[in-house]
Formats: sequence, C-alpha cells, structure tokens
Amino acid sequence: MVIEMRHIFIINPKAGKGKTLKYIPIIKEKFMNINEEYIIELTEKVGHATEIARRYAEKGKCRIYAIGGDGTINEVLNGIVGTDSSLAVIPSGSGNDFVRSMISGNFRKNILTRTINGTDKAVDIGCIDHERYFINIASIGLDAEIAYGAQYFKRKRWIPSKLAYLLSVFVTIFKYKAMKMKILLDSTQEIENTLFIAIANGKYYGGGIKIAPSAELNDGYFEICKVKNISLFKILMLMPRAILGKHEGLKEAVFRKVKNIEVSAERNMLFNIDGEIVQLKHAKISMIPSALNVVIPRSV
Repeated sequence: MVIEMRHIFIINPKAGKGKTLKYIPIIKEKFMNINEEYIIELTEKVGHATEIARRYAEKGKCRIYAIGGDGTINEVLNGIVGTDSSLAVIPSGSGNDFVRSMISGNFRKNILTRTINGTDKAVDIGCIDHERYFINIASIGLDAEIAYGAQYFKRKRWIPSKLAYLLSVFVTIFKYKAMKMKILLDSTQEIENTLFIAIANGKYYGGGIKIAPSAELNDGYFEICKVKNISLFKILMLMPRAILGKHEGLKEAVFRKVKNIEVSAERNMLFNIDGEIVQLKHAKISMIPSALNVVIPRSV
C-alpha cells in the first residue's frame, strides 16, 4: 500500500507547563492503524521549531503539526512559508488564540484525531520587514507591554496561566505611557500619541480577547484596531468591552481594513508577534493573501 502523507509532529515540551508531552503516546497509538509516515520532534531552544519545520518542508510536501502555544505555531509557520507543506495546529499553550479564529466552539475536543483527518485551506499571513511572518496578530504599544509582563508571570509555577495575563494588565496599565508614532495605513499617514495598535489577521489575542471582531483569515486584509492616548479611567472602561469584542463603535477605538501598514517611533517599540516579543523602532507590515495552507480539523 502506498504511503500518502508524511506527518511531522513538532512538540514544545515547555508549553502548557509540560502537558504537551502527553501527546507522544497518543500519536504513536493513532498511527498504529494509519499507513502513513509520522515523525515526532521535540524542540530544545527558541527558534528550534523553525529549524525543524524548514528541514522537513524543504524535503517535500508534508503536514507539520505545531504542538504548543501561539509562539510554537509562529516558529513552525516561519519554517514552512514558501513551501508546499501545510500547518496543523494542536493547541496546547496558555493562549491558543489563533485556533479560536480557525475553529468555533470547543476546539480541544478530539483535536488530534480531527486534525489528522482534517483538510487543507489557504489562509493569509502577515510579513514584517520582508523577513518575519505571522499568522494571527502583531501588536504594538500597551498590549505588547502587557504580553511581555504576562510572560514573566507565566514563568511563576504558582500563578495559573490564565491569571498571568490579567495580572500583567493591572500592573502595566498604571505605568505605561502612550508613544508618539508615525503610522502609514495603506496611503493614509497619521502622527499621534498612540496607546496601542493591533494588526489583526485573526480575531483573538491575550488568551481569548476578541480585539478584532471583523478580522478574517482569508479576506486579503488586516483589520487594524487603533486606540489613541486615553485616560486610565477610559482604559478601564474599554477593556471589558474589548475582551468580549464589543468595542466596535466606541470613539476611542478606530478600526480599518488595510493591506499594508508602516509604523515608526523615536524609540524602540515592543512588538507582540503571535505571542513572541521583539523590539523595533520601525516596521513595515504587509499582507500576503492565501500564502499558507492550514489544516482545518474535521467537524465533531
């Protein structure tokens, strides 16, 4: 019998505080009855998932599974862009935000089996400075600072992952100051003090905050959510609505559909790129339509 597909499982053993490792015996059991090749790889360092994914993707078409959080997904994405291989997502981190846009309802139920039996679908991706790709959301400003703080709290074993982001919110909003940014949205330029900008391909970030309710993974556009400098009181009023995706229509939040955005500031800005934090003083972000095949799990 002909082997039809290679399945490469890239597992981040640190994601979900080690819970990802439970998938190893489950994968082995599943493939006892599937006549297709499978390989399990464990990441050992930052960027390792990109190296592993690129090594297999360059050998020929395969299905590469990211088993970890949104950072693991981003690393695998950056290893397979430009190849015929597809990205499969087994959400196992603390945020799991990308998969919320991809699957409605209970995305954890039988997720491994459903993904192995899933089908490919082309989705858009974003590119930063022609070298770094993202599939969910890149954000600048307050929310990137919050994400940075959440990473600190997540490293504390006594703090539940879901509480880490909330703790960071309340610590960060009291000390963060809006930054003067030059922003080019397609052909429209603005210079203003900005609290944050979310450049969204998917709808969710921060562990389920629906920051971009109208974003779609395959419409060829980013949805931009931009908030100008506002008072602490207004931030506290805005946040509960933003969590539920009910902030469209508020004058404090500006939404636009764009294909390109350029941002610069007088000092380094924190960028939250699919959950990974980097510092940049200037960035060009471009939409690449239908650039990647993603595995859509079979319906329950």
